[in-house]
Amino acid sequence: MIPELHIGRDGAARADAPWADDRQASPRLKLVLLGLALFAAAILFAASNDRLPRFVESWSADPAQTAKAAKQQAIARLITETETDAIVPTAEGADAVARNALLPVSTLPVEAARPFLMPTISLAQATNAQRCLTQAIYYEAATESDAGKAAVAQVILNRMKHPAYPNTVCGVIYQGSARPGCQFSFACDGSMRRPPVPALWRRSAEIARAALSGHVEASVGMATHYHANYVLPRWAPKLTKIEQIGAHIFYRWPGSWGKPRAFSDAYAGAEYIPAFSQLYQGGIASAEALPGEAIAIAGAPPPRDPTDHRADNDVGGRVDVTKGWVPNIPDPTQSKARFDSLTGQQGATAAPDPQPGP
Repeated sequence: MIPELHIGRDGAARADAPWADDRQASPRLKLVLLGLALFAAAILFAASNDRLPRFVESWSADPAQTAKAAKQQAIARLITETETDAIVPTAEGADAVARNALLPVSTLPVEAARPFLMPTISLAQATNAQRCLTQAIYYEAATESDAGKAAVAQVILNRMKHPAYPNTVCGVIYQGSARPGCQFSFACDGSMRRPPVPALWRRSAEIARAALSGHVEASVGMATHYHANYVLPRWAPKLTKIEQIGAHIFYRWPGSWGKPRAFSDAYAGAEYIPAFSQLYQGGIASAEALPGEAIAIAGAPPPRDPTDHRADNDVGGRVDVTKGWVPNIPDPTQSKARFDSLTGQQGATAAPDPQPGP
């Protein structure tokens, strides 16, 4: 190749070498390569930190879907708060009573829940559901009015139909009972060490049977939460306050999660009561009786049926059959008296009804 001659500004003739353009292009090439390297490094860094996918997703996502996902995350955080912060109240005692009174009651109409009718399940499962609900009503609201007892039962049935909770009666009541902060305090604070008062237990059982047979406590609507007025949980201001019955204040989920259409889960039907030894026992029941209760006097226990596998201190139920125990529940058509005897013992070796004074 013959170099071309060019006359420069100084009048001198110069020949351009074939590599002259390469020398001029070299800085540009370096810049391009550097840019590519930086871009590759940025991709690797973003991918390792999950930032690029989030950026691409936020840039291309449907705004409606993004809003829906944000709502679901907010609900999940609220569920976690109501489960973990229940044991750390914001206030207690007289201060809590005063501050609870200041929380506004919803002005929206209270929408009653649909009746729940216990479907046909095995006798053992139905007995467990009845026993669990009776336990919850008694240990949570033994000295409350019938409306207060029925409201506690309604909360449990509402939860059972809601996607945030288990889909059985016993599952709702004993949710989290193996750890501190269980959903119903009696299941893990030692309350069941205290034998029930027969008259109050029987009334609790009647309320439970009515609830499982379609009775609806309309005053609390779609309530899924309640607490005593002498405590103020951290979650209380974040839920929708509905009603106060006796010492209990009732709440529903805010927004669409507190509407009837959200309570659409089907009843699962697998009912069992955990063994007492499987419950969290971080608290011990007080030796002082509740108002209207009699203190049980310890006596010699009756002879143990060797085929009865209940725990010694199991007040209201049988052991968890999934752990290998086989409950001894005879066929009632063959031995109804024996069945009544066994299940009756679960209700209590309780103190007799207090006799009225002179």
